[in-house]
Amino acid sequence: MSPTGTAQRAEATRQLRAATGSLSTAATARMDADLPWFRELSAEERSYVGMIVQAGVKGFVDWFADSGGADPQDDAVVGQVFGAAPRAMAGTVDLHQTVDLIRLTIDEVEANIERLLDPEVLPDVHAAVLRYGREVAFATAEVYARAAEVRGRWDARLEALAVDAVLRAETDESVLSRASAVGWSSRGEVAVVVGTAPPEASGAPTGVFEDVRHAAKEHGLDALSAVQGHLLVVILGGVHELEKDASTVVHLFGEGAVVVGPVAADLAHAHLSARVALDALRAAVGWPDAPRPVSAHDLLPERILAGDDLARLEAVDHLYRPLAESRGELVETLVAYFANGAGIEATARALFVHANTVRYRLGQIADLTGLTPRSPRRAHPPARAGPRAPGRLTATVRDAADSLLAAKQPHTQRGPCGVTR
Repeated sequence: MSPTGTAQRAEATRQLRAATGSLSTAATARMDADLPWFRELSAEERSYVGMIVQAGVKGFVDWFADSGGADPQDDAVVGQVFGAAPRAMAGTVDLHQTVDLIRLTIDEVEANIERLLDPEVLPDVHAAVLRYGREVAFATAEVYARAAEVRGRWDARLEALAVDAVLRAETDESVLSRASAVGWSSRGEVAVVVGTAPPEASGAPTGVFEDVRHAAKEHGLDALSAVQGHLLVVILGGVHELEKDASTVVHLFGEGAVVVGPVAADLAHAHLSARVALDALRAAVGWPDAPRPVSAHDLLPERILAGDDLARLEAVDHLYRPLAESRGELVETLVAYFANGAGIEATARALFVHANTVRYRLGQIADLTGLTPRSPRRAHPPARAGPRAPGRLTATVRDAADSLLAAKQPHTQRGPCGVTR
């Protein structure tokens, strides 16, 4: 209990209540003189700050009169001090500025009570001002924490809607607007990264999304992310080096493969990257030792075996077609090479050429396709894209090759698999 007597407290309360207006005015004038950000506010915003200051001074006087030395309650302080201001003020005056406001108001009140009150009650009033100021500071932190939590949940919802629209190939202007609202700047090319969501994403994924945005921002990238079932989907913007950029967020995924899709022109076309990445992720189980991240292109053999039609067309367009349009003997050499168990000497005998000629042609094939026929994994896509490799899958690829090449050059007479006669 305070040593100040009831009569002294009542008199001090009366004097403080009478000076509430002047104390508030003095604090506001001090802000105008000492705080540059306060002077830049609009007249309406400054009036709201003045209302907060006046409510704070009045709240202190009421608490001092009624508390009898008890600490003020946080909820009561929040309602009294910040109840008069609109919620939009939290977006105008940040937490650091609000702390400056509280500190300056306390200083001004303490400086003026010396001339208002009797010396006998000054120690108690000074202590009360400090206690009340401490509680106001705690209440302020709570207000901003709640606002940040609500904003975080809202941002996460907007982000999830934007990512879901990308996955469904429904990226219209509203999706681009949602993406902009959570910090997407629409710069440069984009790519989609998919993998297992971390365990912590099952509860409150907003923390994971913040980590993704922070990691991407450190490397000059935009990022949108969402949890889709057991998967974490990340859309990166401003991509320059596909796998290097994807590696900036790979540590935020759970265990298992992390796949990055091909580069797309912009967010409106990101669904193309997403589709390939998701299909490649399903096929990634066929390569247990795949690096993290791994590009969908590097999973081409697994994707073809899994029946991915886009992978088949990619093999035709990027592997078979360059060989067919370069030199006819490259396709013939590749078919003979696989038919003879990848043996150089056996292939040379089958083609009636020197072994070095086979080696030279295999080198040309590697230069044209970026894949080495002598490497088992890298040999698989050319084998499946070749015109006479066995199996139903190759027949489908051959048909796709004929259709693709005929569609692009409809007036050229072609033989099987689009080879020009």
